[in-house]
Amino acid sequence: MVEHYEGPIPKRRRKKKLRLGRVIFTIATLCFIAAGLYSFVQYNAGKSLAKDNGINPGGFKGDAVDPKYTSIENYLLLGTDDDGSGRSRTDTMMVLSWDKNEGTMRVISFMRDIYADIPGYKSYKLNTAYYLEGVQTVKDTITGMFGIPIHHYAIVDFKNFESIVDIAFPGGVEIDVKKEMSEKIGVTLMPGKKSLNGKELLGYARFRADAEGDFGRVKRQQEVIAAMKDEVMKLGMLVNAPKLAGALSGYINTDLTTKDEISRALSILMTKGVDVETMTVPVEGSYSFKSYAHAGSVIELDIAKNKEAIAEFINMQLD
Repeated sequence: MVEHYEGPIPKRRRKKKLRLGRVIFTIATLCFIAAGLYSFVQYNAGKSLAKDNGINPGGFKGDAVDPKYTSIENYLLLGTDDDGSGRSRTDTMMVLSWDKNEGTMRVISFMRDIYADIPGYKSYKLNTAYYLEGVQTVKDTITGMFGIPIHHYAIVDFKNFESIVDIAFPGGVEIDVKKEMSEKIGVTLMPGKKSLNGKELLGYARFRADAEGDFGRVKRQQEVIAAMKDEVMKLGMLVNAPKLAGALSGYINTDLTTKDEISRALSILMTKGVDVETMTVPVEGSYSFKSYAHAGSVIELDIAKNKEAIAEFINMQLD
């Protein structure tokens, strides 16, 4: 005889339904952690590549932001080349004026042979200012002559520039080479559209063995800046960004902290479509060539005319 169980029937446990929101949140959290770890590892990998970059630019005190132009930050950008003596001159001297409200970057290139009033010294070529007293003297010379407020600086040795390009753009930077170039640049470049690596791109920017001389070189330096900016906007750059940020923190000397560097770099990178406008000092019709025993062949400027052109270009009233 089978006995019937008449007690309470146990309830079946209901399977908990996975909530879609919880799944998405979990996946997003894991992706965020993975991205963070990847960025951390790549940042440190980039930084380790740039140990002991050998640049000692000296102290720096930038100008305070003008209350009338709070959206504008001006950066002194210098490219140095060691002459073998352990001391460097600046073959590249630019001021990048970044207007965050307008979304524009304006680059002013200064010719290295400008006959400049260097504070505390005789007048020499502008590229001698760094050789004499470092980055502060370059800043004081440019501000003193043209009235441009300079808030921050960044300086890179040419060898380090090559490394930065190779890390940032492993496929090279596309440049339309207009003529054969080889004299005194360490590479041979043939005419045509080329994807240039770091050494080739530096050689292209430094070439001046033609009728244009330094004026042509400055034009090519500006072209390189624009080409690099175009490459940065490509989607593939996001993968290299953490490693590049680490390398930049080592290869480039600046008054900014690492946090500030990354914040500003990301702000520029994420501003799609930002324009890069360029000008060269001296402006047309404002200079003559002269020679002095202590300085050699130089470019003498009409300071007032160039100052007026700079003020119009960066939309600032200059003292």
